[in-house]
Amino acid sequence: MSTSPPALAGDAPRALPLPGPADVVLADGRLGVIRRLAPADGPALHALHDEASDDALRMRFFNVSRAAAHAYVDHVLTHPDTIALVAETDGRLAGLATAEPVGPDTAEIAMLISDGHQGQGLGTLLLEHLFALVRDQGMRHVEAEVLVENHPMLEVLANAGFELEKHPDRGVVLVNLHTTSTPEVQEAADRREFQSEARSLAPLLAPQSVAIAGARGDGSGVGAAVLRSVAANRYAGRVVAVHPRRKQVAGVPAYPSFSAVPDPVDLAVIAVPAETTASALEDAAAAGVRAAVVISSGFGEMGARGRTLQRELSVIARTHGIRLVGPNCLGVLANDPAIRLNATFNAQQPPPPGGLAIASQSGGVGIVLLDLAREIGLGVRSFVSLGNTADVSSNDLLAAWYDDPGVTAAALYLESFGNARKFARFARRFSERKPVLAVVGGRSASGRRGGVSHTAAAASSDVAVRALFAQSGVIGCDDADDLAETALLLTEQPLPAGPRLGVLSNAGGMGILVADAAESFGLTVPEFTGSLRGRLADLVHGTSGTTNPVDAGAAVTPDQLGAALEAVLSSGEVDAVVAVVVATGVTDGGALVRRLAEVRSGHPGTPVVLVPLGGLDVGSPAGLTSFRSTTAAVRALGRAVGYATWRSVPPSTPPSTDTAQALEARQWCRTVLADAPADGRWLAASQARQLLDRYGLHLLGKVTTSADAAVEEAARIGFPVAVKVADAGGTHKSERRLVRTGLASTTAVRLAVAAFEDSLDRADPLEILVQPMVSGREVALGVVRDPTMGPLVMVAAGGVTTDVLDDRVFLLPPVSLADARRALRGLRMWPLLEGFRGARAVDVGELERLVVDLGRMAVDVPEIAELDLNPVMVDTYHCCLVDARLRLATTDDPGPGAPRQLRRVE
Repeated sequence: MSTSPPALAGDAPRALPLPGPADVVLADGRLGVIRRLAPADGPALHALHDEASDDALRMRFFNVSRAAAHAYVDHVLTHPDTIALVAETDGRLAGLATAEPVGPDTAEIAMLISDGHQGQGLGTLLLEHLFALVRDQGMRHVEAEVLVENHPMLEVLANAGFELEKHPDRGVVLVNLHTTSTPEVQEAADRREFQSEARSLAPLLAPQSVAIAGARGDGSGVGAAVLRSVAANRYAGRVVAVHPRRKQVAGVPAYPSFSAVPDPVDLAVIAVPAETTASALEDAAAAGVRAAVVISSGFGEMGARGRTLQRELSVIARTHGIRLVGPNCLGVLANDPAIRLNATFNAQQPPPPGGLAIASQSGGVGIVLLDLAREIGLGVRSFVSLGNTADVSSNDLLAAWYDDPGVTAAALYLESFGNARKFARFARRFSERKPVLAVVGGRSASGRRGGVSHTAAAASSDVAVRALFAQSGVIGCDDADDLAETALLLTEQPLPAGPRLGVLSNAGGMGILVADAAESFGLTVPEFTGSLRGRLADLVHGTSGTTNPVDAGAAVTPDQLGAALEAVLSSGEVDAVVAVVVATGVTDGGALVRRLAEVRSGHPGTPVVLVPLGGLDVGSPAGLTSFRSTTAAVRALGRAVGYATWRSVPPSTPPSTDTAQALEARQWCRTVLADAPADGRWLAASQARQLLDRYGLHLLGKVTTSADAAVEEAARIGFPVAVKVADAGGTHKSERRLVRTGLASTTAVRLAVAAFEDSLDRADPLEILVQPMVSGREVALGVVRDPTMGPLVMVAAGGVTTDVLDDRVFLLPPVSLADARRALRGLRMWPLLEGFRGARAVDVGELERLVVDLGRMAVDVPEIAELDLNPVMVDTYHCCLVDARLRLATTDDPGPGAPRQLRRVE
């Protein structure tokens, strides 16, 4: 019988709640579901073993006895301690994985995959989810006996990423694995998912044939509009219509059903009424279609009946292995010149081909983005209107685009994240390779959470989104224009090496406006050195504007302006250049721009952007990225610099979760919350310390419960001391005179405790925290739980400055050392920590470790609703937690040890 590690306080741990089925994608792109075995699965499970080949049975049971196989099935169905998962594809059982407890923290695992699904990655998927269940039961090790010649199983175990030992013994290999989900395990799983999503979504993103259902013969309606768009863009593949009566629609061959189409169909576009959409999708499934776009509306956005219809679509798609976009969406655009599919009802021509991949949860915003891209010449690779996201999500698309060499950047419009932790992980991996830009709708002040602690009062949905983006390297944009303009820069220019901006113009006032705007977007406009000013004075005669910004004068010639740009680019004093060229009657504006482009070609590593004004139409000069305004140019460069700065910090991985420790801590929390009110419970310092200590977060001093004990502890520590009320309560203890510092005698301590007791007038004994006096810089750390994103870790200026300065950064845990470093260096108080004006630098390394440990605890223990560690005193030689306030609350978050309702792929 399996047992979990002992709890912090008395009671035996209970198993954590298990989530529902997990959608998966196999190596060939087919969909499947992994779920717990149910009693009703008995006949199908016996059939799975009946249909297995003799060789498969021998590899699994070391013999070919069908009777032994069926006896094992009966055992699995009836034995309460057996953990069993099954995999379904196309509505049939395709695999079984089991774990049998063989010791207090060890389970023996076994697996059988149907012959028709060998080599599709199903074994690895089952193993990953089985390990999550085993961890949930407190078991940290698994073992398996595998025949030496069972190479597929040995490969599955070896490639899963878990720590592994193999011990061959007379034709059998005993394999021992550690169940800890390390960053290496997660990275291996993510890599498999990226590869499989690319295969699974290939019929959607690069279809060779398309069938459109719902195109009316009279040319009216959304379906006909999609068909016109497909024809207008000269789709390179085969296109047919599905129509119950016509042989042809708008010049395209038509068939009465998807099944009647003589050739294979990659992508079905469905624009029929909502009530008949499910039957159309069933028909497409019967025809072997692997991807569908449901443009029809009337689903989840329309109430209970619509939600029922949408669930029906999801079930059909999952059962038959169809990747589904929508419903209630604009359509998809595959803009590769070799495909040229515009399966949208947007009447405008698509933007030029390029490297930007776009996903939008709003069809209207999608239209705006496509129109902006066409107007500014932004090249687009693909566009997917997600609609109600019954299946395909932004996470899936990021995974599919990750290895696509034709995708150089991704742009997202989102109104929700679905699985925010997964988005954070995928976006980070994507951002480490190529940019992700995003606009998030729905972040208003009404989303601000209430709370009493400093941390909770500062947290809101907007804060959570900014934390997610900052940590994942996502370039957050304000609106569609901001996103399109930043994407244009990132797809045409190299990343800036730093924030130093050179400004060059033939109109001095415009250069000054660029310089004024630069600071608000994180850029600096440095004053040029004397040598560079001298070179510019020789090149641009008769002007005084040879510093930065450079005023070349209205009468500047193309050669003079080009020489000035050459001098600035070759100086090493700037990381990017904005050139503002205003049309005048004195010089040829077009010639000025052409000369700038020629000079730019010799410096491909430095971004140079152009702002042509005064009606100057210069087209798309090679090497220069043109913007319609100076603000747009500077803002885009600022976004690029921020992303480049994020990329410049070497990535690091967060610490691994100790599942046994997490389960133990959670059980302790559940015990504490057993009789708590609905909003949870603030803990006394003595209770909070029990949890904090386990994660290396040690509160300074000792908790006492009487004046005599406080006096005794103060004498032991040595005067002067600080005493404070350590019971649960509100913030701002200093204002309520519940903190006394610098007490130099036992009498002073006794009087302080008496004052606390009089002030609070409580019958039960107070908890009094007695501490030595410490000095240093004040920092605040904290945790708050966002209803969508989960836990957020706060790093802020501490003490009274927490509220006054509003100098804080939020992080989405788990937190790596690189994340902690970025957060601390993002504070305005950072110069005080690294040693301002000759002051000694503080122990930043220890502070970074505290932030990482705090993030680990926040993930492990979702019962933490609010936590304030304020102040944390940081000096050259110490980092002390001076005060801690902790509120616990019940949650349905399964935590890190439980199986995940995530799409996992091989």
